[in-house]
Amino acid sequence: MTDDGNTPAASENESGTSRPENATEPPAEKPRSRIARVLLIAAICLPLFGALLAGAAFLYGKYRFEAAGPHGEARIVMLEPGLGVRAIAARLDKAGVISDPMIFLAGVRLNRAESGLKAGEYEIPAYASMAAILGILREGRSILHRLTIPEGLTSEQIMLLVEANPVLVGDMPAVPPEGSLLPETYSFTRGATRKEIVSQMKAAADTMLAELWDKRAEELPFDTPEEAIILASIVEKETGVASERPRVAAVFVNRLNKSMRLQSDPTIIYGLVGGKGTLGRPIRRSELDRPTPYNTYLVDGLPPGPICNPGRASVEAVLNPPATDELYFVADGSGGHAFSRTLKEHQQRVREWRQIERQKAR
Repeated sequence: MTDDGNTPAASENESGTSRPENATEPPAEKPRSRIARVLLIAAICLPLFGALLAGAAFLYGKYRFEAAGPHGEARIVMLEPGLGVRAIAARLDKAGVISDPMIFLAGVRLNRAESGLKAGEYEIPAYASMAAILGILREGRSILHRLTIPEGLTSEQIMLLVEANPVLVGDMPAVPPEGSLLPETYSFTRGATRKEIVSQMKAAADTMLAELWDKRAEELPFDTPEEAIILASIVEKETGVASERPRVAAVFVNRLNKSMRLQSDPTIIYGLVGGKGTLGRPIRRSELDRPTPYNTYLVDGLPPGPICNPGRASVEAVLNPPATDELYFVADGSGGHAFSRTLKEHQQRVREWRQIERQKAR
């Protein structure tokens, strides 16, 4: 109540708080303002959430890409030329060496390797990760197959080995000249052609001969690299004991220096069967006197060509023979040979060898 009783008292609100009679309620928030605020919050949060989700997906994919593969043993996978990245991923998935083709494809793209995957035949190691497999395909680490050519085969025999190899492809080239191929182990990938391998053998023989010819001894009884191959082919066929090759070569060099005939049994066989290489039986006495261009019991000096494809050791032996005065050798019954300086010694060795043969025949 006022002092004079005329001034109105301040009103009280429901909570008992007094406020002036003329006070107003705060304006209500408009719906548009509320929507704008929600949109602003969404604009800030959604990209952040998306970034977090993308980061999590990247880390998961990276983990899967680098994790051990699903295969517990090494597996062979063939990727033909012309396969696209998706086809390669499908081939790897079918082979069971990757766990997720899509992750593999993502890894290829992130590494910018789409055009760097090489065709070939691959051995994928057990439990190899997709990252490791990608590295193998980018480097082109294809399986290497091998073809071993033994020393002493004729060119015809070597070509039979080339033709029979199941990994090589393509037509057979013509049989190369005798002595023009280097016996060696050759490595190649699936799909290599037979012509390529034969060309490789020829190139290896040319390189080897040029190298060794430049290091030859002086005063040899032949004048050309081709003649060295002829004599080396005879040495190759005379002994399969590596340690004997230098002594056998020295015997033939000594005989040539003395104008003695070589009298080599393998030359008789080549004169009879040529490139087939083997006679399949002992030489008959009548065949010692059968005239052929290769019968060194009848012809002076070297025969007209090689009788096989000699290995490097035989070529080295004839180009740098040891200094000996031995002129003869004969089989000793142990797989090797007995060497002699005189005909008398040699004849005694021959008698001993024939005695051994008679004992074996009993």
